Amino acid sequence: MSDPAFEAITKARNQASSGNPTGAANTLERYLETDPHNTRPRLVLAEIAVHSLNDVEYGLMQLNVILDLEPDNVDAMKAMTTVLAKDKRNNKKTSELFERIVVLSPTAESYNAYARFLRNQMTDFRKAAEYYEKAIALDPNEYTYHQNYAVLLLNDIRDYAKAKEELETLMELKPADASVRKNYDRLLKEKFDKDGNPKKSFRDRFRK
Repeated sequence: MSDPAFEAITKARNQASSGNPTGAANTLERYLETDPHNTRPRLVLAEIAVHSLNDVEYGLMQLNVILDLEPDNVDAMKAMTTVLAKDKRNNKKTSELFERIVVLSPTAESYNAYARFLRNQMTDFRKAAEYYEKAIALDPNEYTYHQNYAVLLLNDIRDYAKAKEELETLMELKPADASVRKNYDRLLKEKFDKDGNPKKSFRDRFRK
């Protein structure tokens, strides 16, 4: 049997990829007139509105409709965080959405996305570290998660011992990555002594 919603989505995606996002939006709007509670085409309409038509307000309106119909629609929540996270004035709402996402969809990808938001928008470095660690625990071989965590450790938390471990993991995952080796060598030179122990800070040297 045919699936009219799938057919409308396929047609709209083809229109959008061919440089006709307005036609794509019209296709989905016409379909939704006949099936207004179907969230699948409405989500695609929201994506096209935001990313192809640059109509953020209309895209958010569609996402809000979806969440009214399906309060636990994770895909709609993820799409909304992508839009809202660009402006720190939305931090409270974006954080609330992420908190729901990581409960409803406790995946490595969700944890990593939340950690990035916590670091970049909330500057909550400790909580960001917690969620990077959660992502790595679920997917220990994903290079990006280790890379993001290493940057946080080096630049924000300044936990050089943990950063050293993360850089070592990155070198294991991608031995040919010269930039990681360069950062690792610089870290050892600047922050560790000849025995491989973290150097004490000026303040630590005079602590009793």
